[in-house]
Amino acid sequence: MAGTPTTPIDLSGRMLSLPKSVAKLGAAAWNDQASLSQVRHILDRSCNARTVQEALTEVRGFASLGHNLWSYAYLRMLHHKDPNLFYQTLLAEPAFLMPMVYTPTVGEACQKFGTLPFLPRGCYVSLSDRGNVKAVLREYAEAHLPKDSSGKPQCQCIVFSDGGRILGLGDLGAWGMGIPIGKLDLYTVCGGFDPFRVIPVIIDAGCSDASGNSAKLTIRDHALYTGLKQDRVKHVSAQGTEVNTAYYGPDSFIGEFMTAASELFGRSCLLQFEDFNSNDAFPLLEEYRSKFLTYNDDIQGTASVAIAAVLGGIKLNRPQSTDLLTDLKGLRLLFHGAGSANLGSASLMLKEAGVPASSILVTNSKGVIWKSPDGKKGTFKNDEQKSVASVGEPKGYDPTNLVSIIKHHKPDVLVGAVGRAPGCFTEDSPSVFAPRVQGGVGRASSVWGQEVIKEMVAVQAAKGGAFRPIIFSLSNPSTQAEVTAEDCYKFSGGRAIFGSGTKFEPVTVQGKIRAPGQVNNFFIFPGVSFGAMCCEASHIPDRLFMEAAEAVANSLDKADMELDSVLPSTGRIREVGHNVALRVVLAAQEAGLAQKKLGDTAEAVSAELAAKRWEPVDARFPQIVIEEDSGPSCSACRMA
Repeated sequence: MAGTPTTPIDLSGRMLSLPKSVAKLGAAAWNDQASLSQVRHILDRSCNARTVQEALTEVRGFASLGHNLWSYAYLRMLHHKDPNLFYQTLLAEPAFLMPMVYTPTVGEACQKFGTLPFLPRGCYVSLSDRGNVKAVLREYAEAHLPKDSSGKPQCQCIVFSDGGRILGLGDLGAWGMGIPIGKLDLYTVCGGFDPFRVIPVIIDAGCSDASGNSAKLTIRDHALYTGLKQDRVKHVSAQGTEVNTAYYGPDSFIGEFMTAASELFGRSCLLQFEDFNSNDAFPLLEEYRSKFLTYNDDIQGTASVAIAAVLGGIKLNRPQSTDLLTDLKGLRLLFHGAGSANLGSASLMLKEAGVPASSILVTNSKGVIWKSPDGKKGTFKNDEQKSVASVGEPKGYDPTNLVSIIKHHKPDVLVGAVGRAPGCFTEDSPSVFAPRVQGGVGRASSVWGQEVIKEMVAVQAAKGGAFRPIIFSLSNPSTQAEVTAEDCYKFSGGRAIFGSGTKFEPVTVQGKIRAPGQVNNFFIFPGVSFGAMCCEASHIPDRLFMEAAEAVANSLDKADMELDSVLPSTGRIREVGHNVALRVVLAAQEAGLAQKKLGDTAEAVSAELAAKRWEPVDARFPQIVIEEDSGPSCSACRMA
């Protein structure tokens, strides 16, 4: 890709003069077949950057159209034409560009994935490949990965999803490929993985129904949907939950895939579960976590960053604290929503942080999750919920009313992660737990009102008022968030310490600018993965995620705290990723998990990690013409 450097060109005028007819199409362009060809050619002609500054000028031109899907598509085109420049550009402005390549934009990109006008990336492994998965992976690797001196393809990491629960958007099937792609881009930007030695994978086991998502999109019936156009085959597990039949038993499709990947690329190739439905996510993690170098980011990564954010909230409340973990043990926490995020967070706090069980309450659609002393009765729906359930039936308050729960439990921390439940904290919404139907998709969720936020403030006032309530709205993307930053600050009178799963713009509160911390897994998974891969960890126990959480919280600096942020600025994301990787390697070496020692001191390990970190070369733009009918060069890139 290297070429002769050229003089930077002024692109601003051309970018501002994008055809008005295309600009006006906005989001509709991605669903209009007549527009797609025009959009593709506009993107191709507009992607001419030779330098980082030129690329930033071009992407800002698309951003000015007012819809980030344009920016997303432009960046995908840039990646296809010049991947080195793509990563150089992301590294130059991570805070600006990460929301365009990952959350929140990637959610909508997945909903429209088959219609986006750029060449596909990633390997598709469908149920029709059963018994032949290793050959599918080998074919993809031979076509796309670099090889060592013996001709063996080299792979550092695979992120794989079945599209069963994409963010808070539901079952998107094969169109969920945007998540592994975006995730691996952040593996490179935040962690240092070589982007040419990774594979985004979709496990195609069907799509539960034609509109099994929050927007009621008929994805499976779309003319451009190339996944298996069939229902997922499911059965009821011993726990009473509905799971994908193909993933279990002696001929488990997931087992075949993970074994094939490990045999092809070695035991140190990290295999990360991504966006599986919670009913499958927990049992699959338990089945394979000790057999491969693997973890589930939705469970463990989300738990880790949530704890990091709580530690950050403690730091904002008590700047002089020298032991954040001890302070954490003294807090009371309420987790609203019993998906993988909150269950993982509550479990990690109980098992690894030492938070007393009496200090934690978790809710599901029935209210507070509880179990009888013998564990035979209660409101839990599966073993994971049972493990965090409070003992004994709630008495003396209404366990189905959130305000009543807060008055009784007196939490210092409220974490909302209910998934598909936008507006749960809105001003005029009731406070009871009730099934709600939105967009034709039935689901149970809590609906919060401003009285919930005000009660959190009242609880702290009754305790003396010194501690500001910590309130997190973690559901992704922004359309699914429980509350906006502006509303949380308004409802709390500026008292709340707020964090969100999706990015919100800074808010001026009582004359002071606050930049809410984005409680996003990208603070955790790149560093954990890079550290575990570099030291060839035998497996990744939960303890390493606690180490990662502390590393992130300790990365908060004065500037972050002045903006009332519970997490570091995303502009320092690579520094944070390095801090996490360092902490993970040191802990893995101390615990005897590291099969490859990187050094005897923190300084030595830090230097070794820096040496292993991939950096983009100063490549120059190669002129590539995108043909309308161009496609992937190997059959593994296509769907069956």
